[in-house]
Amino acid sequence: MVRSSDSLESQLLTLPAADRARLAELLLASLDTDLDAGPATAIEDVWREEATIRLQELRAGTVSGIPASQVFEAATRRLAP
Repeated sequence: MVRSSDSLESQLLTLPAADRARLAELLLASLDTDLDAGPATAIEDVWREEATIRLQELRAGTVSGIPASQVFEAATRRLAP
């Protein structure tokens, strides 16, 4: 039986939150599969490479990290009206 997307949407929104969350994860995962050869994958590959380089630099001691509390404090100050 084929239902309109509006009808299906209405029914899905009546599901418990945990079921909707699981369905959302499945749907998002299916999009990742569809996009595996697209530009999103290329961007993810570049970021993965950058993260690897940054981790190597931290471990080698060639750079030092900034505590998250300092980063968030500075961001909060910059964003404050």
